[in-house]
Amino acid sequence: MVHIDQHLLKSPMYFFLANLSIIDTALGSVVVPKMATDLITYGRTISFGGYMSQLFFLHFLGCSEMFLLTLMAYDHYVAICYPLTYTFKMNHPRCIRLLCWCWAGGLLHSGSQLFLVLRLPFCGPSELDNFFCDVPQIVKLACVDTQVTEILMVANSGLISLVCFVMLLIFYGIILSTLHGHFRERRGKSL
Repeated sequence: MVHIDQHLLKSPMYFFLANLSIIDTALGSVVVPKMATDLITYGRTISFGGYMSQLFFLHFLGCSEMFLLTLMAYDHYVAICYPLTYTFKMNHPRCIRLLCWCWAGGLLHSGSQLFLVLRLPFCGPSELDNFFCDVPQIVKLACVDTQVTEILMVANSGLISLVCFVMLLIFYGIILSTLHGHFRERRGKSL
């Protein structure tokens, strides 16, 4: 709907919302087609390449979405705390660059996760009791000690999640305190 009205697309909020809906749609289409096919055909197998591609796209889109949600919080912060300079600070070229950084961050995260998994030697059983392709399941199939790899993977995902969460708390905390101050001033004037 945002792409139909070009005026809305020029607004940073709607530009980011349009991209968020694209990421959400793509994220939902990573696992669902294979799962639906397996339910219809009673199949229970996935190729190694299929597993790795699902793993890559899940992490790529999931991390990009986290970065985009943090970017949207920054957009709201600038809009509320600096309304006079908002159009200058969040112009369309800058929004596109910031969005590209979100996608690049997701690509870097996903690439590092895939690199760590592909380094593992696999020689054990090739069955997993799960329909969802993610790192902990594939690590179980490795025939070597994977403790260091698991720590690196958890540190990578955990650090990204923690930084995004803290940034969200900071941005929305500042927004709430700013709004609380404005409401208090208005109540005093009305009395």
